[in-house]
Amino acid sequence: MSVHSEVKRITTNTILGMKQKGEKIAMLTSYDYSMATIVDEGGIDVILVGDSASNVMAGHETTLPITLDQMIYHAASVVRAVKRALVVVDLPFGSYQGNSKEALNSAIRIMKESGAHAVKLEGGIEVRESIDRIITAGIPVMGHLGLTPQSIYKFGTYTVRAKEEAEAEKLKSDIVVLQEAGCFSVVLEKIPAKLADEVTKSVKIPTIGIGAGPHCDGQVLVVHDMLGLNKGFKPRFLRQYLNLFDEINGAVGSYVKDVKSGSFPNESEQY
Repeated sequence: MSVHSEVKRITTNTILGMKQKGEKIAMLTSYDYSMATIVDEGGIDVILVGDSASNVMAGHETTLPITLDQMIYHAASVVRAVKRALVVVDLPFGSYQGNSKEALNSAIRIMKESGAHAVKLEGGIEVRESIDRIITAGIPVMGHLGLTPQSIYKFGTYTVRAKEEAEAEKLKSDIVVLQEAGCFSVVLEKIPAKLADEVTKSVKIPTIGIGAGPHCDGQVLVVHDMLGLNKGFKPRFLRQYLNLFDEINGAVGSYVKDVKSGSFPNESEQY
């Protein structure tokens, strides 16, 4: 019997057990009550309330503008829907970098005000002090290495990371730092599959990939991308399971037509 089907509630411990048994971890984002209800009932293991809400919910070009208050609002909406999945919330840009006391306060606010189960933050050794402080307070932390979208202006591009040896070596040492600090898992974003395989085998904690090949312990996608709610965003790593943009667009068009023609509402749709 799989770990996934044995438990009523997924915890950080469940995720670790899944790696140990060689069972893959499925993770998707959600940002609101309705979507989180569907995703949770679909049997997902982990729901990430991602700072990608900045892009897909608010229409910003990057993840940088979203605030801690906004992340808490999205997270609380998701938590109210979820009965089974582990809910992890991104610490937004500016809420933890360079100041471990602020990082702790941000994490505490997310946990207290949203009811989420863990936080996620980007970076390796640079954020070690923040991770230490958050974990000491009893808050589980998920790491994030490779392409870290909050650093997009430093990178200057969304291209694959850690192709060069120096960056690959840093990633290898960073994941060990995150494990030693007590992170319960790490997202690996847009790195070569071979490197992801190597680092996944080198640590006891689960790795969750996005554009990092099949050898990670789990996979994550942005739910809007996976469902085809976004038009035109089709990176190589994305498998689109539906084309909801066209489906919804067509439904709206039919509704407009029916209202204009007077065929909606009909006899059976009135009191």
